[in-house]
Amino acid sequence: MEQSKNDLIAEINSLRTELNAVILAHYYQEPDIQDIADHVGDSLALSHKAAAAEADVIVFAGVHFMAETAKILNPDKQVLLPDLEAGCSLADGCPEDEFREFIAKYPDHKVVSYINCSASTKAMSDIICTSGNAVNVVASFPEGQPLIFAPDKHLGRWCSQQLDRELVLWDGSCEVHEQFSEQRLVDLMLAHPDAVVTAHPECTEKLLQYAHHIGSTASILDYCRDCEVQEIIVMTEPGIIHQMQKENPDKKFITVPGADETCNCNECPYMKLNTLQKLRDCMKNRAPEILVDESTRQKALIPINRMLQIKR
Repeated sequence: MEQSKNDLIAEINSLRTELNAVILAHYYQEPDIQDIADHVGDSLALSHKAAAAEADVIVFAGVHFMAETAKILNPDKQVLLPDLEAGCSLADGCPEDEFREFIAKYPDHKVVSYINCSASTKAMSDIICTSGNAVNVVASFPEGQPLIFAPDKHLGRWCSQQLDRELVLWDGSCEVHEQFSEQRLVDLMLAHPDAVVTAHPECTEKLLQYAHHIGSTASILDYCRDCEVQEIIVMTEPGIIHQMQKENPDKKFITVPGADETCNCNECPYMKLNTLQKLRDCMKNRAPEILVDESTRQKALIPINRMLQIKR
């Protein structure tokens, strides 16, 4: 029988002390998980928190590649993920063998990989980036250096446009950010003529053209906090609305639906696999545990550390 929310929270807090654990949660997690976490953030912020973790156990309420990154940064710590099936369409869409063949076609290119990828993809990269620092990471290479950007083609295209720089793009995308409906967005803009539109750069180019602000989840939060407009249309996974509403109780946040009205297609099905119950269970059972073989870990650590040295 499932425990009540209050009982689960009490047990999680007890286990956190017992295990000397830190709980990291992404903005796309359910509100209860965000509220109980020690740190809530985007991939970049959580990467820094993982790198600096002094706890014995890191509990990562996010998706597999995030917990994997934490393990790469902390080989001597135990890293737990509430649900091992919490994956990512971007990571799944960039298989190791296919990516190796792809980059072999461009031997003079350096490889910039979005953090939303597997440890094996990271191990084949020169540097990692997040949506929060992708433009700065790409700009860190000399103008004459040809670059591959993987696995998100929409983020890569946006970076290319920001810097007026050609990038070779892997053909990958986020299944959630591709689902937003242009027609539904236009309808919302007509219904809320004074609203501004914020968007994550994983969205398609045709949708980004409507945005007043484009950026990572942390960047969108900053924009919403500083923006004087009272109605804000948000084009990213709606889990972020929880933090927005906590920080801006007087503002109205409007999420953009997916094209299919029969499903919650604007929600990440992987992020939503994690629950408060599974968080408690993984801490109680100390499983599922994330492991990375040492050879891959050492190779992947180099481009991750290069990213952590670059400012957002």
